[in-house]
Amino acid sequence: MNQDSRSTQIAIGATFAGGYYVGQIKCGDQAYALIMAGAAGEISGRWNASDSDVNGATSLTNGMANTEAMAAAGSKLAQRVRALNIEGFTDWYIPAKDELELCYRNAKPSTARNWNGEGRNASSVPVGEPYTEDSPVQTTMTALQEDEPDALIPAWYWSSTQHASDSDLAWVQYFNNGYQYDLRKSFAGRARAVRRLPI
Repeated sequence: MNQDSRSTQIAIGATFAGGYYVGQIKCGDQAYALIMAGAAGEISGRWNASDSDVNGATSLTNGMANTEAMAAAGSKLAQRVRALNIEGFTDWYIPAKDELELCYRNAKPSTARNWNGEGRNASSVPVGEPYTEDSPVQTTMTALQEDEPDALIPAWYWSSTQHASDSDLAWVQYFNNGYQYDLRKSFAGRARAVRRLPI
């Protein structure tokens, strides 16, 4: 059985294809299995040194296209992520806004209350409903829980999605309570690499 077909049969949080399986995302008509890297895919830095517009980096679902556009525009963060080789896989990228939300929803590291009303995700499979204070809960995958080496930390994580109406900004998500916001691209944040497989 190939990896693509196995991805529909494994549990959320299971180790798979170079990282952790965090769920399904749709990009157009195609569904993908989203794989989040462990600590080897954790990168810190600015979205870009310049706050100028990056053409082709506004997709909510296609993080690879966004990351490639960022890298071409000179983003050191994107270039470092695209240069990653984790367990022989070299197709890592910075998740788009909806992909990043799926990482929070299914790999939430802490038991902290969520930001009520955040998290609506029309691209995830199934569609992600807004968070309540108590949902999503902390991931059951021990390796991704708070203070474990592969866990996301309670900090702002970059998506690769530039703000559609203000090119000075890009979308981030806070991995303590799930709050989604936009920050200036020159902010020094974190990114966690992902890759995906068509289903």
